[in-house]
Amino acid sequence: MATAVALVVGGAAAFAWADPPPSVHQIDQIFTMPETPGSSRTVRIEASYFTTGDSTPRPAVLLAHGFEGSKEDMTPEARFLAKHGYRVLTWSARGFGESTGQIGLDSPDREVADARRLIDWLGHRPDVLQDGPDDPRVGIAGASYGGALALLTAGYDHRVDAIAPQITWWDLGQALFPNGVFKKLWAGIFFSTASGTQGGCAFTAELCQLYQQAATTGTASPAALESLERSSPSSVAGRIKIPTLITQGQRDSLFPLGQGAAMARAIAANGAPVAVDWSAGGHDGGDQETSRVQDRTLAWFDHYLKRDQTADTGPAFRVTRTGGVSTSDGKMVEHGADAAVYPGLAGTSRESVALAGGAQTVTNPAGGMPPAVSAVPGLGTLAQLSGGGLSFSQDFPGQYAAFNSAPLASALQLTGSATVRVTVSTGTTAGAVLFAKVYDVAPDGTTVLPDQLVTPLRVSGPGTTTVSVELPAIDYGFAAGHRLRLVLASTDMGFYSPAGLAAYTVSLPAGEVLTAPVDTALRGGQTPIPAWVWLLPLAAVAVAAALLLTGSPTGRRRTVSQSQPSAASGPAPLVVTGLSKRYRGSDDRYAVQDLSFRVERGQILGLLGPNGAGKTTTMRMLMGLIRPDEGSVHVFGRAVVPGSVVLSRVGAFVEGAGFLPHLTGRTNLRLYWAATGRPTADAHMEEALEIAALGDALDRPVRTYSQGMRQRLAIAQAMLGLPDLLILDEPTNGLDPQQIREMRSVITRYAAGGRTVIVSSHLLAEVEQTCTHLVVMDRGKLRAAGPVAQITGSGRALLVAVAADAMTPAARDAVAHKIAAVPGVTAAEPSDLGLLICLEGLPVADLLTELLRLDVPVESVGPHRRLEDAFLTLTGDLA
Repeated sequence: MATAVALVVGGAAAFAWADPPPSVHQIDQIFTMPETPGSSRTVRIEASYFTTGDSTPRPAVLLAHGFEGSKEDMTPEARFLAKHGYRVLTWSARGFGESTGQIGLDSPDREVADARRLIDWLGHRPDVLQDGPDDPRVGIAGASYGGALALLTAGYDHRVDAIAPQITWWDLGQALFPNGVFKKLWAGIFFSTASGTQGGCAFTAELCQLYQQAATTGTASPAALESLERSSPSSVAGRIKIPTLITQGQRDSLFPLGQGAAMARAIAANGAPVAVDWSAGGHDGGDQETSRVQDRTLAWFDHYLKRDQTADTGPAFRVTRTGGVSTSDGKMVEHGADAAVYPGLAGTSRESVALAGGAQTVTNPAGGMPPAVSAVPGLGTLAQLSGGGLSFSQDFPGQYAAFNSAPLASALQLTGSATVRVTVSTGTTAGAVLFAKVYDVAPDGTTVLPDQLVTPLRVSGPGTTTVSVELPAIDYGFAAGHRLRLVLASTDMGFYSPAGLAAYTVSLPAGEVLTAPVDTALRGGQTPIPAWVWLLPLAAVAVAAALLLTGSPTGRRRTVSQSQPSAASGPAPLVVTGLSKRYRGSDDRYAVQDLSFRVERGQILGLLGPNGAGKTTTMRMLMGLIRPDEGSVHVFGRAVVPGSVVLSRVGAFVEGAGFLPHLTGRTNLRLYWAATGRPTADAHMEEALEIAALGDALDRPVRTYSQGMRQRLAIAQAMLGLPDLLILDEPTNGLDPQQIREMRSVITRYAAGGRTVIVSSHLLAEVEQTCTHLVVMDRGKLRAAGPVAQITGSGRALLVAVAADAMTPAARDAVAHKIAAVPGVTAAEPSDLGLLICLEGLPVADLLTELLRLDVPVESVGPHRRLEDAFLTLTGDLA
């Protein structure tokens, strides 16, 4: 646990900049500070100053480390900034590193006062740019503990010119006692890790008493809350009036997104420039996006400290989104979306989701045991399982109430905090404590708790009370056909629960709905191209196929009239029933035989199979290019035959595109679109050309193109228009890795808007990272169909990775032998990375508990089986 906690609270991860160049000079300093203002007692603060040795006055940056860290953690970052034209000062806060004194949790009279004296020192340096007497041009950056210090110092010292706080708190009382419920595991980590090597309590006497009371009673006195308020940037909200780049982690049960939202709202109200960045990491683990956050922080300081107006500070709001797990390196696949305005947690619009379920009795067990499991502080890598379709959360029967939605008719991208009203009846004067959360429930019953987050609420008693619940802020895509499940549990491992046995009745007010925020302004990814543009390729191909079938541009104009049904309503995009196609001249050799499957809105379907499986034959029948011998294909409820008008809603790219070699790429695209008879404005031509990224080649004859350039031009052609159903045959052929990543992320975002994509590919890793559902074919027959996680994870094999050199081979053998004997485990074997465990009925949460009981130094837990394994098994190609 200690190793994982050090990772969580070190706070320097998001600043992992480049290796220090030899030209940077480091000067170590010792500062003597008064223990408190006016005190005769002093503390020693160790610090380091970084320069390039020149005398030119330059802006300065203070780098504040995270909890349980020291100035040494910030050395690489300090050298990087010094190389890029800054004077940089790092220091170890009180009680950390070689600095003396008690920990005050960023107390204004202690840690904040120290930071202000460091600014005084910079104000007398001739090599630091000065805006006035004793007024250095200075910014502050830091994560977690250091992030709050940056905010507080900006509130107490007007000389601070710009700040970049990360994964930090705004209101420490609300962070540790959300809605009056004590966050016991995180608080315990704070106090035990800081005090463990020193004995006793390393904090101030006031904070030690606060923790002892909270750990014993689960409550905080008014005096304790006042103490936490003094360490909260919210206490000086009206004084922070400088440019602020707020980076908050999505996988963070300690300081969740709501802390950053309150921060942004208050600082923006003062008229200061504010940007909000939701990263993929946080205190619960995940990808801290070090290089990206590094670049943005540097640009922020360049713009506001160097006053470089050409430095791009980025969008007002950015969200990192994940699209599954890479089979090549095991990492989450990520892309970004951004908007010009940060709307807070209410989104730009809201959708209502009806919930069903009557009044239910919820029992609070004696002693709060066993508790439900959501986030597990210190083992944050597990939070990534929710992004990969595997959840380790657990609720115990009788200890929760559940309310379900109907299957979603279209995909829902929830960005912000959903809200709902619940009615709670309790007969105890102590009232009730409940933990609210929303699960994603797949059609097969699999559940995922987004980012493993919950919202605690305290309801007064006795009596019946209706309360409004603001659920955890998330950015999460619920696929079409999935349900939302609202759960209110009586316990949670991370929080203090009442010890007495009690029963509550939980219900929803009549007609109550869950209100889900949506940010329709979020666009794009890692390029400035709009997200939907990538999907135009398929539109064009669909139009091309339909054109070939009708042979009449005039007929095509009729089929694309505005009276056609939209993709947001009506029948399923694709239903294949009993489809068969024989080889010519053969009664028993089938290219496709009795193939049936269904594709819903918002899905990305991967069509997989070895060579000769019948994939291309199937795709040609889907578009009406060839007739099936038996069976039918229905697109949006209409039968597909050559010339079907419904094909105007299908975009396709199958078996390459034909171009006139003597004409330029640009001219080829224009002639193609003109042949469709559709208005030029509907083509989105410039967006398609930008995506193609052919540069000057667009104005060269196609005969001079390489294979990769031809493929990109074909994809640009397929992008022309905006179809409701996209069919892509090997879309990544000829693309370089960066273009493959762009194609992957755009397809994902396109489907998230409720449209549907079908992809045929032989690149299994790409399919696994992109698709939500699979159809696996072999020798013309269907071998499997369903969600990717269901097909790849049917073996329930997990890889439990352990810290390097943390266990000897003999120890791994012994643990594997013990785990194999646990009911619900079918096999357990040691591996080079840790343990391979096959589950058959044992929940992941119970496995985790058993591993911790055996003192296994767990670093991560994740599904072991990959699509390649499942594919080879299903197609019978295993040796």
